[in-house]
Amino acid sequence: MKNYLGISEKTLELGKQAENKIKPYLERLDEICDINTQRVLAAFRKHRVSDSMFAGTTGYGYDDHGRDTLDKIYADLFGAEAGLVRIGFVNGTHALCCALFSALKSGDVILSVTSAPYDTLLGTITGDYMGSMKNYGIKYRQVDLKDGLPDLEAIKEAAKAEDIKLVYIQRSRGYAVRQTLSCAEIGEICKVVKSVNKSAVIMVDNCYGEFTETIEPTHVGADLCAGSLIKNIGGGLAPTGGYVVGRKDLVENAAYRLTAPGIGGECGCTMGQNRLLYQGLFLAPHTTAQAIKTAIFCAQVMLDLGYEVDPLPETPRYDIIQTIAFGAPEPLRRFCEGIQSGAPVDSFVTPEPWAMPGYDDPVIMAAGAFVQGASIELSADAPMREPYVCFMQGGLTYSSGKAGILLAAEKLINSK
Repeated sequence: MKNYLGISEKTLELGKQAENKIKPYLERLDEICDINTQRVLAAFRKHRVSDSMFAGTTGYGYDDHGRDTLDKIYADLFGAEAGLVRIGFVNGTHALCCALFSALKSGDVILSVTSAPYDTLLGTITGDYMGSMKNYGIKYRQVDLKDGLPDLEAIKEAAKAEDIKLVYIQRSRGYAVRQTLSCAEIGEICKVVKSVNKSAVIMVDNCYGEFTETIEPTHVGADLCAGSLIKNIGGGLAPTGGYVVGRKDLVENAAYRLTAPGIGGECGCTMGQNRLLYQGLFLAPHTTAQAIKTAIFCAQVMLDLGYEVDPLPETPRYDIIQTIAFGAPEPLRRFCEGIQSGAPVDSFVTPEPWAMPGYDDPVIMAAGAFVQGASIELSADAPMREPYVCFMQGGLTYSSGKAGILLAAEKLINSK
């Protein structure tokens, strides 16, 4: 096969050996993809999706049939009462913020049971900003993980408090070295919380987790779920946006936070973007599987080069994130440079650490994406702090993802 990217024979052989090792793990992803594709297709058929829904609206966005139908499709896919899918959400943090405020008022307490939320959402909760939850008099408590997993006994004890009105679960790892939670594990947390506090709302940050299994957190007891459209569920086509799904009253309250009380989801034009949201959702099970295959390939290649990786190649996946512990800043930089060089957009750019809004440490990010910041596209980023762990995710296609990983491996090999 012609080598268009100039990857050395040594690195190509490394990739071939890695791919032979991971073949059994890739096959199980195809079954999950097939089931989820059927789930999406069934929902499209049920709601009679037609070309007329793709036109979109302007101005107030009243009577946007495509927008409102997509809300119903999301609700069906998540086994929820209602859905809110909007390009008005500027990112996942925005969607999560609206979901949090749907169940909380001044004097209430939010309990995070998966240690501290990731940096930007923690600012929303405890930050000294106008409009933060702290600013509104909403209090915060947390239960730390135990050996990287939810501490069910500690959660049970903490959730008993009558002022706990919302229990927050972060499914993915964020910028932490911890395990991503399966829906089964989330279901266990829900059971424990409901056994001692039936009135508390259980909310899951589902970013990076959609379609990694054949069910979602709202199928196992979560009252509310939120995430970003430029991650898994947008299929690489959604240009922006986020979603909230769950109990009807909570979704309505989240819509009030997004727009204004009394207006909610009735307004919000789609400006011709509906087609991309529908098509992206249709492709999402396949695109997510491609990203996970890329992550498994990355894990094996980096493991073979002597780096510590998590998850291991054979470990079942519940999000699209792969971590590589480099232990020092330079190999981390080289890896990100390689990933950037394998991007279809801005491949000529050299990533440098910068003061990214919402983060305490400088962050290096390799992300040559068609949609700016889209984590479902091949990217790698890391806070520049010990132990210098890189978080790699995405890959619209497994073939392009493999190429990016091999270019990153080449950078590391050549720098030794």
